[in-house]
Amino acid sequence: MNPDDPLLQILACPLDKGPLHLIPPDAALSVEEALYNPRLRRRYPIVDGIPQLLPASGEQVSDDEHEDFLRRCTGGSPQTPGMTP
Repeated sequence: MNPDDPLLQILACPLDKGPLHLIPPDAALSVEEALYNPRLRRRYPIVDGIPQLLPASGEQVSDDEHEDFLRRCTGGSPQTPGMTP
């Protein structure tokens, strides 16, 4: 999925209906492409280019993963408006 994909503007978390952030893949860290909800600290996988947005598909992330995802979503800054670490 491309960060400029217009689909990202309309996708929402199935639990709180808020926006999701694209987490790009990182082979060095064994991180696969996913969509992330920093408010609930839930990651939704993208399988074969298709976001898996069923509530049961979401995974709770650890504090370390949350901090890493925030840095990756914001380009280095761990906090942005609407995101709580």
